[in-house]
Amino acid sequence: MHDERFPGLRRRGFLATTGAATLGALALTGCGGPGSKGQDDKGGAPQRGGRLRAAFAGGGAGETLDPHLSNLFVDVARAKALFDQLADYGADLSARPRLAAKWEPNKTLDRWRVTLREATFHDGKPVTAQDVLCSYRRIADPKKTFRAKASLEPIDLDASRATGRRSIEFVLRRPTAEFPNVLAAFGAYIVPEHATDFDSKPIGSGPFRFVSFAPGRSAVFRRYDDYWDGAPHLDELEFVVANEESARVNALLGGQVEYAHELNPTTARAHEGKGQIEIVRLRNSAMQAFCMKTDRPPFDDKRVRQAFFLIADRKELVDGALSGAGEIGNDLFGKGYEYYADGLPQRHQDLDKARALLKQAGAEKLKVTLDTSAVATGFTEAAGIFRDQAAKAGVTLDVKMGGKDSYWSDTLNNGTLSCYRSGAMPIDAHLSQRLLTDSATNATKWKHKDFDALYQQAQSTRDKADRAAVYARMQRRLYAEGGFLIWGFADWILGTARNVKGVDAKAPANTLDWARFDKVWLA
Repeated sequence: MHDERFPGLRRRGFLATTGAATLGALALTGCGGPGSKGQDDKGGAPQRGGRLRAAFAGGGAGETLDPHLSNLFVDVARAKALFDQLADYGADLSARPRLAAKWEPNKTLDRWRVTLREATFHDGKPVTAQDVLCSYRRIADPKKTFRAKASLEPIDLDASRATGRRSIEFVLRRPTAEFPNVLAAFGAYIVPEHATDFDSKPIGSGPFRFVSFAPGRSAVFRRYDDYWDGAPHLDELEFVVANEESARVNALLGGQVEYAHELNPTTARAHEGKGQIEIVRLRNSAMQAFCMKTDRPPFDDKRVRQAFFLIADRKELVDGALSGAGEIGNDLFGKGYEYYADGLPQRHQDLDKARALLKQAGAEKLKVTLDTSAVATGFTEAAGIFRDQAAKAGVTLDVKMGGKDSYWSDTLNNGTLSCYRSGAMPIDAHLSQRLLTDSATNATKWKHKDFDALYQQAQSTRDKADRAAVYARMQRRLYAEGGFLIWGFADWILGTARNVKGVDAKAPANTLDWARFDKVWLA
């Protein structure tokens, strides 16, 4: 079962069955512009042709091309090559039109009219309003756990309707000022009305069309010449699964791939400026955290969570686990993004206060299992550093090394404390996907009806300053007693062959121009 085109990947990673990173899984129900470039300064005019091979960590034999199940970074990269959303997030995390040419609200913000651009699926059929509604109804199926379900919750899909072949009236359950962010929700891809077979014959409207797919190994796509945003420069794009970072680096150095996703800071330092490969740093891309389950002991007591906030020495974690390639966090997601509560005091280690809180909670000499895995950069290092920090507060952390293939699914529901990370997304998307009672990827089990009500209040507030005030109130509560101990924000590091041009150097992971292979070319 080895692929002889990639002999260097056989030993480490190419056929592995492990998972990569989150960003937080087929029956239909109810229905039958490029950003700023980072590498093209010396590349001249874009050139057409060639196959680019991109190495990503993958999800093993259980991988799927179903875009509504996209969870790992490789899933999202493949999905955006094959499919489109109505909107996507720009580098500043604002919604940008994609299949939606424009959107317009009524005066009360509870109905939005969306006009589609002229676009076609890979079989030549036009993308219609009915395709959009059926895609959203599939995602919202109550029997399924598709990633974008919670984000689409504001839409009353029974009342929403097509008002023309390319126009839709979305009826909302409540006024929603930032409805474009709903359209840009992660995983809210548009598929043909009757689509069912995503792994052997997926049909999308994206820049590349399907050629082949071997789960856990590779996927090959070919340029779609009629793509609405202009045909890709590349003839073909191949995603190669290489779970270990060393396998991705060795494949890049050996000329077996031209693009390697997610490199370690030490690797970047070793090769940056040396001329053999190019290093691209996407700043402030990945939230780094410890995830505390708030619905079970010991973290069902907020005093224990508050103690853990004070145990963390964030600079030591950034310096040690990320080799300094990042900046410290303050237990809130989205540093630098719109609505981020940057007025809260930066939290620092305070072991005396941590011990006092633990004593108040009756949790002296506390012993907790910390789940980690080599599934993501810095996880094992962060676990070891935090274990030593906790010991100074009288807490014993038993670091448990988990497998890569099931780590993300396991940590959603199991255990009490785990290493966690996230790519970029708007703060309101982070709240809706991870912190509402019915959020599908609620890893901290944060479930508070009054918190849900604040989110709905923010979404219904037309004035932006007033809306920001509600988001600030929500963040103050998370800062005080939430389940995410967010200690840092890591650079996202990519490696490319020297002849790869057009890779955006300013787009955080998960945004529109990240993994934007239709705008990349081989010089």
